Amino acid sequence: MSETIAFKPESLAQVHKIIARYPEGRQKSALIPVLHVAQKEFGGWLDVPVMDYVAELLNIKPIEVYEVATFYTMFNMKPVGKYVLEVCRTGPCMVSGSEKILNHIRTKLNIKDGETTEDGMFTLKPAECLGACGYAPMMQLGKFFHENLTIEKVDEILDLCREGQIALD
Repeated sequence: MSETIAFKPESLAQVHKIIARYPEGRQKSALIPVLHVAQKEFGGWLDVPVMDYVAELLNIKPIEVYEVATFYTMFNMKPVGKYVLEVCRTGPCMVSGSEKILNHIRTKLNIKDGETTEDGMFTLKPAECLGACGYAPMMQLGKFFHENLTIEKVDEILDLCREGQIALD
């Protein structure tokens, strides 16, 4: 028998507060913020039972949740490391050296795009435009941007992560 999926009481209260922002019958509008809560609470990714639970809470069809969760790259469809390194790879960042940064991370951590290190610490996730073109190349780590990246800056960030000194929230 599988474990029952349920938000902790404080998270469920937050979800109900999010749903209450929208008019009656428009609870689907709460889907993206509720998925963020779910991803944070259930291990950093959205498993099918979690998405089904969200659908039930919002009184929508599971397919409606799957469509949104799989479309947006901010949602993870498989387990990820503690630190998800989202390196921008669009025009301005590529011209400014993001491919060099990505290759360095791949080599240093011995992972490919979308993979997680054996210790579960890092996942590499190349990203489409993160909206900081003037500060290229850049990487998002949690909700924070790390801009004007160099190999040395990346190494420092990875070391700080290993030491637990990089905040994600």
